[in-house]
Amino acid sequence: MNIFQLLFNGLAVGSIIALAAIGLTLTLGILRISNFAHGDLMTLGGYLAFFFNSLGLNLWLAILIGALATVLLILTSEFLIWKPMRERKASSTTLTVISIGLALFIRNSILLFWGGNNQRYNIPLMQAISLGNLKIEASRVLVIFLALAIVVALHFMLQKTKMGKAMRAVADNIDLAGVSGINVKAVILWTWLCTGIITAFSGSLYGLIVGALRPDMGWFLIMPIFAAVILGGIGNPYGAVAGGIIIGIAQEVSIIWLGTDYKLAVALVIMIAILLFRPQGLFKGA
Repeated sequence: MNIFQLLFNGLAVGSIIALAAIGLTLTLGILRISNFAHGDLMTLGGYLAFFFNSLGLNLWLAILIGALATVLLILTSEFLIWKPMRERKASSTTLTVISIGLALFIRNSILLFWGGNNQRYNIPLMQAISLGNLKIEASRVLVIFLALAIVVALHFMLQKTKMGKAMRAVADNIDLAGVSGINVKAVILWTWLCTGIITAFSGSLYGLIVGALRPDMGWFLIMPIFAAVILGGIGNPYGAVAGGIIIGIAQEVSIIWLGTDYKLAVALVIMIAILLFRPQGLFKGA
């Protein structure tokens, strides 16, 4: 089996996991929510992009509109679920259980509207470029560069803008941030906005590189995403990027020894190892 092909495929999948992990680590670090609905929000973003694409819209415009629609639904859940729970000072266990219920609701809603069959974007097939034994698919290259662009944009926002600095302050100490005059409510809404856009884009791009959308794809991705967050350090978006790339490459390369059926177990093994030997992750978390 071509190791360079597996490394390239792992980099593409790892880019998707990295984007999703950024969204999850923001909700963990700033909102203090272990959101098990995160993977299903990815799926929802992909299916909404598919819906608008099936209406005749250009794929990239459909992905953008799908991301905005996903953000609208996330903000709705903020006002209907998460905000009331924060006001009641719900425990982390309660929030986790609620997120699992939300995940089931989203997944079954997708099944209700689109059924259980795989769905594909309405785009022309693109031939892969062959470099010896290495086949480079344009969609995977595009996903890698788009993920890089989103990470750079996020870095600029976190480091250079007033809202980004406020998000970092809230992640460090939410009570101190509120006392110092930071608008915590605005930070929470902005965090959901960033999380929703990044998560929806990652789901749409995952559907692009694997060639199809499945109602349960987010459920199977949630373990690698959590593994990437823990590996990189909870609350650290840069660590989430590194963790996502490592997890993606490790899963694909493991095919040599484990086959395709067990590659998702690699993320679980890595996560358990990190929790046992370096629970703070490779990098300092929030």
